Amino acid sequence: MAATGKRGRRLMGEINVVPYIDVMLVLLIIFMVTAPLLTQGVQVDLPKAAANPVIDQKRQPLVVSIDREGRWYLNVGDHKTAPIEEAALSDGVRVVLGRDAQTPVLLKADQSVPYGTVVRTMVLLQHAGATRIGFLTDPPNTRAVGSPARN
Repeated sequence: MAATGKRGRRLMGEINVVPYIDVMLVLLIIFMVTAPLLTQGVQVDLPKAAANPVIDQKRQPLVVSIDREGRWYLNVGDHKTAPIEEAALSDGVRVVLGRDAQTPVLLKADQSVPYGTVVRTMVLLQHAGATRIGFLTDPPNTRAVGSPARN
């Protein structure tokens, strides 16, 4: 006689957590991928302290200078030593980068310039089309004329 009934199948009183773990891992991966994309800011390539400076020898760099009074200067055009206004700076950078988008953009600011002015200039350069901005600095063993030597 064949056994009839449900002796081989019993009800389980446990929750299967495997689908919940799969969903959790998928959400974790989604958040890990999207979190870096949510950060905002200006992209800046800062030089390493121990590295030698590398400049693209094929392209003349575009240098934006800020003096201690916060005035801007651009190393292109006829009046390289005359201060320029914000609109002229933006237009000049846009024109140079429009001709060659790979032109290196370098920022040279006096050490007494407020941080806000440097950030404002970086944002201005970014809106003009600069995607990578480098900083010009003096080597640590040189000193300005008239400044005291440090030990």
